[in-house]
Amino acid sequence: MNDVYLFIEAEKTTHGVAFLCRLLNVARSSFYAWLCAGKTRAARRASDDALAHEINVLHIASKSTYGAPRIHA
Repeated sequence: MNDVYLFIEAEKTTHGVAFLCRLLNVARSSFYAWLCAGKTRAARRASDDALAHEINVLHIASKSTYGAPRIHA
């Protein structure tokens, strides 16, 4: 569904949002809700990237051992 919303976002300068939503069979309110949630998605992506970096650092520090108990300890 993200691809559809990204397409509408890209094409809204040449065609109306209402027309594109009708053409692609999505609710206009869903598109606008997706659009407003962009900052939230970006913040979540940033926190996920920070967590993944921290896990990688811990994994390397534990000499590449695996398993949640080793990383947690």
